[in-house]
Amino acid sequence: MRHKLLHETSGLRTYAVVLDTGEEAMDCLERFVAAEKVHAAQLTAIGAFSDAVLMYFDWTKKEYQRIPVTEQVEVASLIGDVADGPSGKAALHIHLVLGKPDGTAVAGHLGEAHVRPTLEVIVTESPAHLRKKKDPESGLALIRLDA
Repeated sequence: MRHKLLHETSGLRTYAVVLDTGEEAMDCLERFVAAEKVHAAQLTAIGAFSDAVLMYFDWTKKEYQRIPVTEQVEVASLIGDVADGPSGKAALHIHLVLGKPDGTAVAGHLGEAHVRPTLEVIVTESPAHLRKKKDPESGLALIRLDA
């Protein structure tokens, strides 16, 4: 993983983060936000994966279901955020759409994925720290603007 500060204004930073073949996307991005002390940001990215595990939140069961993707796929769209979790540690929340070789797509939360050949991520800090709080109805840590 390599990263470069592209722009900084009034303490808000924009980074390019580039991952290479074999790197695990969530691990790299979690290490990046910890190292750079990013507590509130938006992420966008394009690239490709050799394999991935997407997650779908089953409302009835109140748990995530794993969706394994075991083929080369294009990252057609990746969006996400960074916000302080209930523990105070920065937490990533990423959704993505993956394009398969036949033109179909699969989507969900990013659980894990191995890059092949690249993942190009833009990280843009937000002006205010976002905080997550456990939602009693879903059991999920959700951004709360009043937290």
